[in-house]
Amino acid sequence: MTKRIAFQGEPGAYSHEACAASRPDFEAVPCRTFEEVIDSVREGRADLAMLPVENSTYGRVADIHRLLPESGLHIIDEAFVRVRIALMGLPGSRLEDIRHVRAHLVLIPQARGFLKSHGISAEAAADSAGAAAELAEQRTPHEGVLASELAAQIYGLDVLASDIEDNHHNTTRFLLMAPEPDLTRRGDHGMVTTFVFQVRNIPAALYKAMGGFATNGVNMTKLESYMVDGSFTATQFYADIEGHPDDANVKLALDELKYFTTRLSILGTYPASPQRG
Repeated sequence: MTKRIAFQGEPGAYSHEACAASRPDFEAVPCRTFEEVIDSVREGRADLAMLPVENSTYGRVADIHRLLPESGLHIIDEAFVRVRIALMGLPGSRLEDIRHVRAHLVLIPQARGFLKSHGISAEAAADSAGAAAELAEQRTPHEGVLASELAAQIYGLDVLASDIEDNHHNTTRFLLMAPEPDLTRRGDHGMVTTFVFQVRNIPAALYKAMGGFATNGVNMTKLESYMVDGSFTATQFYADIEGHPDDANVKLALDELKYFTTRLSILGTYPASPQRG
């Protein structure tokens, strides 16, 4: 039986591209929302969830840090997708025929230089892959779409220009999540452990909590804070560290962290991707 991996968006979205690259033997299942992606795995309709967590240009993906700790799922891998923007049109159309394009709001500024140089106006759409599907169905003349080349393949559109983004470093990081953790693996490029915690209400609690990682030589690659339940006093922290909880120095650092926290939850331990910069 073919395994399934759920993602948010329409077929051809960049999340779909992440699924195809990371688990090419899985059937990719589109979902409307991040919550639906998580529910599809919890309820057994999919085996894995592919969720974007951050983008090198736009930072943290909204709501994800709130959803992950309550999902009941565990991170088993990470994936990186470079956002390559293609301009596509109806079969047989030429670049000089395109006067107007539609795309997700975040894609349009990334291709502003190309669009300006070709005199093409742009309009925001709810979803770039969805805009590609609509163009294929409605067949609007002189209209194009900015999306992934995968979207062009799926909806039978012609790619008229590739890699038109102004900056070629824009990358999205995704997490693959499963119902059960896998702590048995050791990656060729090291391991990453992701966790969330809340510090005790004592002076310098965060400073003291972080001290254990410094003294035990554990590299923390990410530390972000966000409010819990809309409260200005209840702050939760999301962190990535290099290493495995079974490593002696990581174990010591986490034991010290526990002393200064009211909550500590490990979301996953997984191989570091070779695409980590």
